[in-house]
Amino acid sequence: MKKKTIIHLSILAVALIAIIVLAIVLRNNDAIEGPYYATFMSLVPPIIAIALALITKEVYSSLFIGVLSAGLLYADFNVVKTFDAVVNEGIISAVSGTAGIFAFLVILGAIVVLLNKAGGSQAFGRWAQTHVKTRMGAMLATFALGVLIFVDDYFNCLTVGSVMRPVTDTHKISRTKLAYIIDATAAPICMIAPVSSWAAAVSEHVPDGQGIVAFVRAIPYNFYSLLTIVFVITIALIGFDYGKMRGAEIKAQKTGDLGAIEAENADEAEIQGNPKARVLDLILPIAVLIVSCITYMLYVGGFFTADSGCQWDLINAFGNTDATVALPLGSLVAFLIIAVYLIARRLITFKVTMEAIPKGFVAMVPAILILTLATALKNTTGLLGSDAFIKAMLANAGNLMFFLPAIIFIVACLLAFATGTSWGTFGILIPIVSAAFGGLDTEIAIIGMSACLAGAVCGDHCSPISDTTIMASAGAQCNHVEHVSTQLPYAITVAAVSFVAYIIAGALQLANIKWWVSLPIAIGLMIGTIFVIRIIVNKRKPADGDEAPAAEETAPVTEEA
Repeated sequence: MKKKTIIHLSILAVALIAIIVLAIVLRNNDAIEGPYYATFMSLVPPIIAIALALITKEVYSSLFIGVLSAGLLYADFNVVKTFDAVVNEGIISAVSGTAGIFAFLVILGAIVVLLNKAGGSQAFGRWAQTHVKTRMGAMLATFALGVLIFVDDYFNCLTVGSVMRPVTDTHKISRTKLAYIIDATAAPICMIAPVSSWAAAVSEHVPDGQGIVAFVRAIPYNFYSLLTIVFVITIALIGFDYGKMRGAEIKAQKTGDLGAIEAENADEAEIQGNPKARVLDLILPIAVLIVSCITYMLYVGGFFTADSGCQWDLINAFGNTDATVALPLGSLVAFLIIAVYLIARRLITFKVTMEAIPKGFVAMVPAILILTLATALKNTTGLLGSDAFIKAMLANAGNLMFFLPAIIFIVACLLAFATGTSWGTFGILIPIVSAAFGGLDTEIAIIGMSACLAGAVCGDHCSPISDTTIMASAGAQCNHVEHVSTQLPYAITVAAVSFVAYIIAGALQLANIKWWVSLPIAIGLMIGTIFVIRIIVNKRKPADGDEAPAAEETAPVTEEA
């Protein structure tokens, strides 16, 4: 048996022993609902899941052990009752409750396969090669394509990289800079897009069926995602870099060495698409998906129904909708329309369309597993009264609650960094955050939820073991370690400003001042921080040949490294 496996098994054994010891010490025999209901023990399962994820760097087994420990405590260590709690109350309830979201993810995966095969993204790349004349333009075009492909982060990373490499290579933009832009427009963009796999996953963890509404309300407070957009645009416009990225860009400009590596497992047939495609073949399908999903959310919410109480009332219809019903319906209709359109354009065949469905399912299996286990953990810890315990603990917090979003942001950052998964992070933390604020009805609770989501994206963005970080390196065809080391100073800068922004947003809530004040302040702080760093960097005496490249230089690369 491998040493690593032995260590992991030993950790799991220690965790199980710790549960038993704590259960004996903290047992409350007088409790009607159970000996551990609404006690500190109700928080032990998610704590165990978090701790194991941090130690083992593996989220699936960590979440399952958390579910199992919750079942043991709920059943008072009765084996039969534990099995019943884990299977029926945990996993089966999670699967049945999220079946609609699973269907949406699978259909979305199939749409991604169709768009890859059709070649609309590659058409955008060909257009950019012809029309983009400057380094700044190349970076902004890469950013624009990343924003356009917001439906899924996997699709984003691999597509943007393969499409924009020739454009950025022509303008001597290093592959690490390309990888950063790809990574910055993957998870951060998906986390603020209401029609995406991420929005569906987040909405499933929000209680009382208010997932989509809470997600949309949280967008203006998702400072890390929004400030990452501001950061990328600003450094592209002013032609400024710092840290290791500065060295990589100078090297690319002066020597033509872009830091490129050969792709290890690239399937060029998968990413080349149809050469007859046009840019419209990317824009139109995405527009159809957005319009279809929004229309069905309004339909399910009663927007078009006379006796629903929400007829022609946009806000209340969104508040009354059920995402588990609306998103599968909307995405299915979009899939059919997109398939017919692409077949009519002769970009794909009927056979390719049918093959896209199982391929879409396979692509979404990791997301479905994490969603199932995280929901099962939420269900089983709910049986232990974790929400009641947290609410009781914070009953006397008073005005100190304003500082909680900043703390949540840091906790989510650390957890996502250690585990490499945003989905596992917010799957564990959203139920805890909701309980801490007594639901998600208040503005401070929405800020707290957004801090959780922003922290999950930030940690994922920084983590060397994150799937999106790895795929950004693969998409740009650059050294993965170089990508992480050049990206980290940028991500930490945005994270630091975001942390301050959450303190400000929380404090402004004491005066009932909302995002339209805190968000502009955060954007101003971000831009100001960039210019301060620029002044500091420019004051230092540059090493020999260490001049920063100008944003407008357009000399093409004659030889690729």
